[in-house]
Amino acid sequence: MDTTAGGTPGATRAGRGDGSPQGRTAGERGGGFLDAAGIVVLVCCAVWTLIAAAGRPARPEGTLLALLAVTAGYALGRILGALLPVLAPAAAAGAVLALVLVPPTRLSAHPDAPPLGYPNADAALLVLAVGAACCAAWAARGAARRIALRSVGAGAAAAALALGSAAGFAAGVAIVLCSLAAARVRRRLPGLAALALAAALAVGGSAAVATDALPSGLSESLTGQLTQPRVELWHQAVDLAEKHPLRGVGPERFADEAPPAAPSGLAPAAESPQSAPLQLAAEQGIPGVALLALAFGWLLTALWRSPRPTPVVLTAAATLTGLAILATVDHILSYAVVTAGAGFLSGVATAHPFPPDPFPPAD
Repeated sequence: MDTTAGGTPGATRAGRGDGSPQGRTAGERGGGFLDAAGIVVLVCCAVWTLIAAAGRPARPEGTLLALLAVTAGYALGRILGALLPVLAPAAAAGAVLALVLVPPTRLSAHPDAPPLGYPNADAALLVLAVGAACCAAWAARGAARRIALRSVGAGAAAAALALGSAAGFAAGVAIVLCSLAAARVRRRLPGLAALALAAALAVGGSAAVATDALPSGLSESLTGQLTQPRVELWHQAVDLAEKHPLRGVGPERFADEAPPAAPSGLAPAAESPQSAPLQLAAEQGIPGVALLALAFGWLLTALWRSPRPTPVVLTAAATLTGLAILATVDHILSYAVVTAGAGFLSGVATAHPFPPDPFPPAD
């Protein structure tokens, strides 16, 4: 019985969860191609951002910074995930908890409290901390260490609720449950496909609300949960996307182009529509949304081919899917530290462990 690294039979076997050495070899052979494909996707995202900004007073720096943060976080995660598969994600989870909870005014609901000053963005960081702690638990040896690390993850989820983010708390609890259930999953592809479907349904649901495509009763119920001002911003984003379907209105120009939400016209326009897909549709057109979907699809493919144990892969995938769902209803990806954290967790979950030394030193 295989009990290494995760303590679960079959948990540390081949990369795609099929329990065969051939599966791991295939995953490692495809690693170089997938890395190159990821670079191409990121470059295309950066190039399209510059194209959407060309010839207009746009501000592409925010999107470029987010892409740089993802790239840097992913590279760091790949390196530390190979060297320190337990310590790296565990330290990241602990650092997030310290940043969020240690400052004495953090839970006082003060708008300028550190680290990010926006409760939902802090909750997004805590969601990433939950996933990192659970990934570290699957890589740790010994039941006591695994229980301690999962307790850290559960604590991070509770901290999200303390910040006032019910969505962050729900996402954290779902990640912990998915991580525990991953012990019984032998093939990761169906799980990844289910997570991709969940993300697609979240994006489709937000688009349906924004375009008034739902039945009136359901639409009113969702609007009440999402709040009317947010839905109004989504309507504005759809209007801009319909008028500028190719290049959008330009990065960071939603506030300049969107009309005031208040009927009196006295309230200023919001800086973003509080939804990453709808913001890209309004500011970078349909190609921007397509590139975002392509990047998420590449990430799930990289996780599918990852040589890490299946529970680690599915835990990271559930975390990133939860973050993606939160990003459909809020502008959490506008914070570079959140995108860097997502890149770091992705790198840890796709890191290639170093092979054992074929020539160990003699005694």
